[in-house]
Formats: sequence, C-alpha cells, structure tokens
Amino acid sequence: MINEEPPYRQIGTPRRGSIVCVADHASNHVLDDIPLGIPHELLNEHIAVDIGVEGVADRMALRHNVPAHLATISRLVCDFHREEDHPNLVPQESDGHLIPGNIGANIEARLDRFYRPYHAALAEWLDGIEPSLIVSLHSFTPTMRSCDKPRPWEVALLYNQDDRAARYAIRMFDELGLTVGDNEPYSGRQLNATMNRHAEAFGRPYLAIEVRQDQISSRAEQARWAAMIADVAGRVQLALESES
Repeated sequence: MINEEPPYRQIGTPRRGSIVCVADHASNHVLDDIPLGIPHELLNEHIAVDIGVEGVADRMALRHNVPAHLATISRLVCDFHREEDHPNLVPQESDGHLIPGNIGANIEARLDRFYRPYHAALAEWLDGIEPSLIVSLHSFTPTMRSCDKPRPWEVALLYNQDDRAARYAIRMFDELGLTVGDNEPYSGRQLNATMNRHAEAFGRPYLAIEVRQDQISSRAEQARWAAMIADVAGRVQLALESES
C-alpha cells in the first residue's frame, strides 16, 4: 500500500492532563478496494457509522478544547470497538443486513491495515497527553430493526469495572432533565473494548457516552450536545480531582 491515508485523524491541540475524546465509529468511509456488496444508502445508517458523532467530536475539539482521535473508516470495514478476536470485528451481518463482501474476508489483513495502526496511534497519543479524563463517544438508534423495543434514554453512560467518572456524569445529565441510561442500551461489562484497553488497563478515568441519534442529527443539535458533554466532562474532571 502506497501513500494510503491512516484509518484515523486527530483534531485539536492536546495539552498534558487535558480531557480528550475518542470516537471509534465516527466515519462511514469505505475504501474502493473493499466492496461490501450492500446498497449505498446503508452507509448512512447506524450499521455503518455512529450518526452525529463526528459533528459532536469536531465541535468539542474546535470549540471546547477537547482534542479528539476519530476513526476515518466505517465499522463495516473494521470495527475498532471490538477485540482482535471478536467475531464481529469484520461483521458479516448487522441489524438484519447481510454484508456479503465481508464473508470470507482476510481478517488478519484488515487488522494489519486498519485496526492495529488505529490503536497504536491512539495508545501513543494518550501516552503523550496523559489525559485526566477520556470521553469515548458513541451514538445509538431509537430502535433496532432486530428488536422493536423502544430505547427511551437520551444519553447513556457505559462502564465495565471502573465507574468512577460514570457515576458523576449520570447524576449530572439527570440534573439537566435528561433520561439517562446506566449501562444501557447495552452493558459496558460486555462491550467496552477500547476503554478496557486504553483506559481501564491504565487506571485512566473515562466516560463512555452514548447519545441517542435523534438527539444529534442536525448541526444545531450537535453543537448543543458538544457544549453539554464538554461541560459535564469538565465538571466530572473537577469532581475526580477533589477525590484525590
């Protein structure tokens, strides 16, 4: 591969000890040499990208001094928020949609080309910053095709073993009048790969935030949530500092 763009981009000016943002599913980009065999319109749906997250993360970096590390390829090409041996690292099906181009895919090649460079760069970036708090930003659908049960939460906090920051944020979002999920719509104890690797493994506090996609579908909504998340993260940072 010659002159290929990396599978991530970093935006904003990091400062040692600052709050940072990580967005594993920020892009729906699929490279020309990886035909997925799906209708193009599916690339604009949640199976390909966390809708609204890129806009929120960009605004947090540019307007609220929260630098960000963002994926630049679709989760359908390689899902950075999975362990290397996870069966859905290169998904063959997502929410009822078959991904025929991924059947029989060379998993090791995608790990080498996308997954390992993404996580190696993230590790180096975090080591250089030594952040006081990591915001892992995702979004979720109001309903899933595979399950029509509604998801009432406007925002949710996920965590595995380390819930230090999440506990503060759950209360703070609740005080803003929001319906807040506590390890919903799925549990961070089952799916927390990036934060397990880059936060919990190093004792770094983090907020794994899921925003419902209908909350951040427009630029105005993305700007509102960027300001709100940055404010909550800043207050969580102060709360954690007061504990130490």
